[in-house]
Amino acid sequence: MPLFSTPPPPPPPSAIRVAEDPPAAPDWAKDAVWYQIFPERFRNGAPQSDPRPEDFSDRPIPGWRIRPWGMEWYARDAWETARSPKYWDTVFDRRLGGDLVGVREKLPYLRDLGVTALYLNPVFQAASLHKYDATCYHHIDPTLGPDRAGDLAALAAARETEDPSTWIWTAADRQFLELVRDAHALGIRVILDGVFNHSGRRCFAFRDILENGPASPYLGWYQVARFRRDGTPEYAAWDGPNGSLPAFARAPGGDDLAAPVKRYLFDITRRWMRPDPPPGVPRDGIDGWRLDVAFCVPHGFWRDWHAHVRALNPDAYTTAEIVGPAQEWVRPGEFTAAMNYEWLFPTLSFFTPHSQALTATAFRAAIDRLHARHDPGTTLVMQNLLGSHDTGRILTMLHSSCPPFANWDNYFRWARVADNAQLRTDAPSPDALARLRLATVWQFTAPGAPMIYYGDELGLWGANDPCDRQPMPWPDIPLDPETLGYRGPLPAATPRVPNAPLLAHYRALATLRAAHPALRRGTFRWLETGTETAIAYERRLGPDRVLVCLNKGPAPLPPPPAFPSGTPPIPPLSWTIAPAP
Repeated sequence: MPLFSTPPPPPPPSAIRVAEDPPAAPDWAKDAVWYQIFPERFRNGAPQSDPRPEDFSDRPIPGWRIRPWGMEWYARDAWETARSPKYWDTVFDRRLGGDLVGVREKLPYLRDLGVTALYLNPVFQAASLHKYDATCYHHIDPTLGPDRAGDLAALAAARETEDPSTWIWTAADRQFLELVRDAHALGIRVILDGVFNHSGRRCFAFRDILENGPASPYLGWYQVARFRRDGTPEYAAWDGPNGSLPAFARAPGGDDLAAPVKRYLFDITRRWMRPDPPPGVPRDGIDGWRLDVAFCVPHGFWRDWHAHVRALNPDAYTTAEIVGPAQEWVRPGEFTAAMNYEWLFPTLSFFTPHSQALTATAFRAAIDRLHARHDPGTTLVMQNLLGSHDTGRILTMLHSSCPPFANWDNYFRWARVADNAQLRTDAPSPDALARLRLATVWQFTAPGAPMIYYGDELGLWGANDPCDRQPMPWPDIPLDPETLGYRGPLPAATPRVPNAPLLAHYRALATLRAAHPALRRGTFRWLETGTETAIAYERRLGPDRVLVCLNKGPAPLPPPPAFPSGTPPIPPLSWTIAPAP
């Protein structure tokens, strides 16, 4: 409930400042409103390219079909129940057919939401749903494009190697470049998700090792310890010895990746940042990268790779998946920013209705410690998120009155539906929705770039992976009522419809942020509220000054003394924003 008023008095000299440029940060990143998409669950724009079991399974799956988009999550399709009585035995083989054609179709929706930067979960060719098990990095997965069958035939005939001169451009590749061009035309930047620590077992290089053993020319790509008598390799993998995600080899000394792997990753970086496709195909390159498990890859590689990235595009943005303190990676010569889980932990811990939720004093101290970790200005370009593809949905966390979290492990495990009977996966309560609205005001007005996980703006709920990857609830696709939870039938059926008021709230916040440079680039200082259930702060840039007060307490709160006279009390689970005219 915005209140527009006269500007407040100037801040004292002790105000926290975050307006200076961070190292290697592009200017546009300060103004970004990020939106994260898990493409397979966003929109099916090309049913002719829908995945088939042979794309991800080594065995036939009798009766398998694309899952209906509107089917309730814990309902199991006929092929699932025929295959196994256990939910976990089949859920990861579900596919809904989302693709880049569908993302491209919905770019106007993102523009109207106020999104200016798009982060796509992995789109490179891979077998799994999550696609962090790359088959290759130089092609978009054919199931995400408009012509799966044609692309697979073209790739089979191409006889490609790791040499870029052998690479072709598929229909899916071209579709992606067209998406980037269309996004740029709407003022939306695009970054891709890469995992440079490991590949999948289906990767062309690892597959060659499986076929040719010690004679494979790709043996130096992976951490192979030895070969068994039957010729199979023993190797290190991200998910444990001989796992599904074989780890790339390190260079001698350990501070870099092996030379052939590094060369290949540099080549694919160039391919997507500076594409050179055939005539008639868009040449717009991506605007940066999000790097998975960045903490697993040596700093020597990151320093060289970032120099390569910034030579290709000095305006590029790179963000690291770091689930703890990120200053070791977010520094000159390396990453621009990080997915700001360290911001999420205190934020969720303050806004949760749990009886041990953080007090305002503890919350302020946690945010101050976070700001102090980075060079001045880096805070402005960090991705402030309330959830992602690796977490429970924010509405489910609030609906379940989650406890405060201080670190990733506890946060990640608490939202796993099989492990936590306290997790409520039914429709969120009005209280949870009110707390989300309160938390998003903080997200859009505090220092840092807000990032929306697809569907949060429409009220999507769910537990951690895989339940956080449910299909986007588009208004033109009927959704079955929710009758089932993980542990059985719910007391009553609940209609599932997109939350239009919540969507309007997100749009209003994006509009407010765009209208006030102080919210994107300004200084930040706390204001006193006199209570442990509310926070208040000022953002300021030149003549543009904005005051914000958020009250999560059970009673109305008088406006802080710094607010203009005549400001009405702030009701429970509500806020007041007082910008300069």
